[in-house]
Amino acid sequence: MAKTPDGFVSLSSLKPGVARQSPLLELREIYFKTSKKTIEHDFAHAIEILKSLPSEEERQKAHVYMEGLAEMRKEWGEMPRSGKSKGAAKRPKPSKQP
Repeated sequence: MAKTPDGFVSLSSLKPGVARQSPLLELREIYFKTSKKTIEHDFAHAIEILKSLPSEEERQKAHVYMEGLAEMRKEWGEMPRSGKSKGAAKRPKPSKQP
């Protein structure tokens, strides 16, 4: 059985009769609370919420949060190439002396 990240609550585990907040409010909350450490989990959770939206109108309203999460994921998920950090200064090439 695959292990889910700590703190993850699947939508299917919510008990019937327990009021849950609107999916759009959940997406908004995820958007504003996400961090570099939690972005992968939050993005996956947001996709599950998006899949549960019943109408195209609601999916269009959710678009802004999904777009923002995708942008954060893209920025925070970038790994520096060849082991160098983005902000690292380039070393000058040694001059050729005869």
